[in-house]
Amino acid sequence: MGTPIYLDYHATTPVDPRVLEAMLPYFTERFGNPASKGHAFGWRAQEAVEAARGHVASLISASSKEIVFTSGATESNNLAIKGVACALKGQGDHVITVVTEHKSVLDSCARLEREGWKVTRLPVEPDGFVNLDVLRASLTDGTVLVSVMAANNEIGVLQPLADIAAIVHERGALLHTDAAQAFGKVPIDVAASGVDLLSLTAHKCYGPKGTGALYLRRQRPRLPIECQIDGGGHEGGLRSGTLNVPGIVGLGACAEIAKRTLPEESVRLAGLRDRLLEGLRAGLDGIRVNGSLERRLPHNLHVSFDGIEGEALLMALGDIAVSTGSACSSGSGAPSHVLQGIGAVADRAGASIRFGLGRWTTDADIDAALERVVTVVRSLRERHPVA
Repeated sequence: MGTPIYLDYHATTPVDPRVLEAMLPYFTERFGNPASKGHAFGWRAQEAVEAARGHVASLISASSKEIVFTSGATESNNLAIKGVACALKGQGDHVITVVTEHKSVLDSCARLEREGWKVTRLPVEPDGFVNLDVLRASLTDGTVLVSVMAANNEIGVLQPLADIAAIVHERGALLHTDAAQAFGKVPIDVAASGVDLLSLTAHKCYGPKGTGALYLRRQRPRLPIECQIDGGGHEGGLRSGTLNVPGIVGLGACAEIAKRTLPEESVRLAGLRDRLLEGLRAGLDGIRVNGSLERRLPHNLHVSFDGIEGEALLMALGDIAVSTGSACSSGSGAPSHVLQGIGAVADRAGASIRFGLGRWTTDADIDAALERVVTVVRSLRERHPVA
């Protein structure tokens, strides 16, 4: 096949050349520290940071004052969950999350649990969605925070955030959402959806690794949260440490590009995704789509193939970059906690593959991947059938 085909855009994305171009001056001639208030080098850096803050805010329909820069979605998730818990410790003792969340959410909640908090981990339906009646029944007078991801990083399911927020707010709790996979891929409006805190990252949206942000509602009233990294009081006292100006500029550029291109690109990627699924169904039997097809990320397809092993399939597809699940917790050898959560690994042996399409995925890539996957699956079923 020649050059490997990259279909793992959920794990990370290449930096867009336009993003890199925006970042480069801030490594060299515009290298100032935004905290240096006494000279032009610091002023220029601060101006760049604030411009990026505005671009990020605009993409999610927030105010720039509501954006706190971090090192990525994992840090943002930790800050949101632990920060709110610390601030509201005297007002409650209960947080709620979902069994299919990213590990940075699940592990943050587990940390709170070890510190004496009560944690409820909601199950999901076979299509990956939270049951709203179960959520409503799980809320107590002691619930201070609910964390439900916007888009699942494995099966791509888009949760009904506005409906969830309405239920959560009825009981006086706050809603956090991990939007790492949704940011720049589907429309996000924090005001319309009612979320109180939202985590995002640059490297899932054609930006640099090591840069992210937390949206933190500042009105109706100001949201209580405590910093988790102490130091110089940067980012309004919520995240100390010298700002990563090149990375922040890159995140801003990602957001600005996404705002201009998102509608058209979403349609293009959904078309490629549907073409991929149609080709798999035409060439193979014994395949299952994991998660809802109707409400999912446009560039996501997660499919299980009956009768073969996952590692054998991945090895045989060495020239196609795909994943069996989350890159953040790969290598454990255990079945994906997301697939376990939707009941997709209970009874039938099989291999599950996450296809993640992106900005540089072409029709030719889909055709080549289809030919390769169909050929490999047929061969593995003949040579190494799994009972």
